[in-house]
Amino acid sequence: MSSPRVQSALARATEAVRRGPHSTPPDGQRRPVRLAIGDPQADFTRFLAILDHHGLLGPEGWLRPEVQLLSVGDHFDWGKPAEREEAATSALRLVAWMAAHPADQAVLLLGNHDLGRVGELAGFTDARFAAAQAEADGIYRGEDTDEARERDFLTRYPELPNVELAARDFGNFREVQRDWVASLLRAGRFRVAHAAAEHLLVLHAGVTQEDLRVVGLSESHQAHAPTVADALNRALDTAVAAWKQGPFSMPGLYQPGSAAYGEGRGIFYHRPSLLPEDAAHRAATPRRRFDPRRLPPGLTQVVGHTRDKRSRELLALPREGARDGALRHLVTDGTTLQYSLGPPPPTGPGEAVLLFTDGGMRESPVEAYELLDLDARAPARPLGHAHQEGQG
Repeated sequence: MSSPRVQSALARATEAVRRGPHSTPPDGQRRPVRLAIGDPQADFTRFLAILDHHGLLGPEGWLRPEVQLLSVGDHFDWGKPAEREEAATSALRLVAWMAAHPADQAVLLLGNHDLGRVGELAGFTDARFAAAQAEADGIYRGEDTDEARERDFLTRYPELPNVELAARDFGNFREVQRDWVASLLRAGRFRVAHAAAEHLLVLHAGVTQEDLRVVGLSESHQAHAPTVADALNRALDTAVAAWKQGPFSMPGLYQPGSAAYGEGRGIFYHRPSLLPEDAAHRAATPRRRFDPRRLPPGLTQVVGHTRDKRSRELLALPREGARDGALRHLVTDGTTLQYSLGPPPPTGPGEAVLLFTDGGMRESPVEAYELLDLDARAPARPLGHAHQEGQG
């Protein structure tokens, strides 16, 4: 049974959804508890239960006033086909609840699933997407998908790169989600990156030296998180200001997919890979895969997007021992790299760090799902035991 705090938060979320797209402005309050949470692709009640387990919810159903929470992105799309309606509603409640907090308390960072609502799905109505999805469900079979039927499908839905996007990847789309994402983009609430410290950057999937050159940053500025965050967020704001209709994009940083272009690419899709077959993907700009040895030295990037098992596969490491729920790290000096569970060890200015927060929220036990304490750079400890009161 969920706690009274979770029940209150569910009520606050329902109220926020009813208000329609909106964003509460920052209030400037100092918040000494600063945490990041990995991709919240899970039922909203489960998300709240994780927060409550860590003692972060107040009795009125909001984050406690001393807490700042950064969500690293991907707030939509989870579950099986039978769960689509539930998942679509749940995700909207999550976004609305976060947006109803002051902007400097609940920080919303963009993921590829968030941008998909205004990217590949920019022109879809609910009815047209439902028709596309029904057809895609009949075609999509993973690696055994009939290519001829898929090509025929794409002649009718050229905005999509493949049937998988409608059947699986962005399978919980609803028009109202797009309304919220577009509104939060135009309000400046959704951000690309957040500087948590001088050399600590939080964003969805990480950036390389090449990506930072796209936004005009020389190597001498690439380890300074406030400068990097400002450059990336200015690039977003410029793209939003220029966006009038059609799919949203960020030149050199994010390009949504289509039948003509193929799968979407850019910094919101990034995954580190050392696989030989990904060499072409790593060389393209924008890209879906990157060589982790090209990360900016001296900068620690807190990211989501990739779970432990997938990380090990792409880095050509044994998959045994992969865990959901746990923080992980990758450290590289530009030549060698180390990947392991837990927070990173102390590093020097010549080393780059990725700190992974995507713990597979839907599969991980609530009590095992780790949040990142941005000041300790370690798993967050629950705030006392107040969160246990009233549970039963």
